[in-house]
Amino acid sequence: MDTAWRLTHLGRLLGEAARRFDERVLALMANDVEVPLALSNLAARAQVGAAHVHITRHVEPGGSRLTALAARAGMSKQAMGDLVDQCEAWGLVTREPDPRDARARLVCFTPAGLAWLEAFRRAVARAEAEFREDVGPEVATVVKIGLEAYAAGRDDMGQSQPRLAA
Repeated sequence: MDTAWRLTHLGRLLGEAARRFDERVLALMANDVEVPLALSNLAARAQVGAAHVHITRHVEPGGSRLTALAARAGMSKQAMGDLVDQCEAWGLVTREPDPRDARARLVCFTPAGLAWLEAFRRAVARAEAEFREDVGPEVATVVKIGLEAYAAGRDDMGQSQPRLAA
């Protein structure tokens, strides 16, 4: 029985590529002199992982409700709450009252969290540039277009869905 496909199918390759990309981004952030030292040390010791990147990717500049963060990250509200608790302990985010609903709270970046977010932007840009260097600009463009199309998905009838927001 041929089992080699288990190591070479598209899902596995996408997963490995995403893991490698996130690891590179975190390594770049660990060495960024503009990242607050405590956060840089966490990244350097691999205490910050792919799950923490969800916070970086999904908190809106004006703050986000926990339920919205969980939905955007594809996580349960409880798992996102645990992640927010950890990031709050690290000084990345705070929970603030939602001015639109006194019962709700918003997860907001702290000044250190905003520095982390800017370092994340720089690290992603550098990791993308390294990817373009590794595979060439033409392949990098085709990969990005293909992934955007794939991420947009199809409905149950096989029709393309609107593109996802960045």
